Amino acid sequence: MTTVSFHMEGDRIVGFTVKGHSGYAEAGSDIVCAAVTSAVRLTECAVNDVLGLGASVKVKEHDASITLRIPGGLSETTESTCQTLLTALMVHFASLHEEYPENILVLEED
Repeated sequence: MTTVSFHMEGDRIVGFTVKGHSGYAEAGSDIVCAAVTSAVRLTECAVNDVLGLGASVKVKEHDASITLRIPGGLSETTESTCQTLLTALMVHFASLHEEYPENILVLEED
């Protein structure tokens, strides 16, 4: 199962961790893992390459995980943009969980 944990500080999403293989199909044929990977890559590109924020990204191959954490002290506009992106990612993963409840779990953590 893939577990997606959204890291919260109050109502603010400060990052996320995605860990594990969904188990829907073999590696290379797994549409759930492909959807998760694509969404994570899009979000990371939007935050770091488009907005230029330099968010911390840590990849751990041994447990198939990636963690992204946005920096603090953002301008009001940039903070709003990040919250929109991260909330959209959360909604996307919640939708995947509804469709594939055996393969993806979405959590919020303080």
